[in-house]
Amino acid sequence: MSVDQNTVRRIAKLARIAVREDELPALAGELNTILDWVEMLGEVDTQGVEPMTSAVAMTMKMREDVVTSGNHQKDVTGNAPSSEDGFYVVPRVVE
Repeated sequence: MSVDQNTVRRIAKLARIAVREDELPALAGELNTILDWVEMLGEVDTQGVEPMTSAVAMTMKMREDVVTSGNHQKDVTGNAPSSEDGFYVVPRVVE
């Protein structure tokens, strides 16, 4: 895949990044280099490699799945400036 200056211009607009016209060729080159590296990663043989969740081998800590007392609604909303029926009351921001 190759990125041209029009594509860079469109990406910058979507990302809301101000890019001057004289910067477009350099950015196109940098994006093409990045995409070339990504394509090279696709050539790596990953057959037989276990998926990893971390770079360090570790086991996940598990806890017992037990029901707790719960129902702390009054405690949670107790410090709120305003609450109603167990929910926070906030000023309307969308008309």
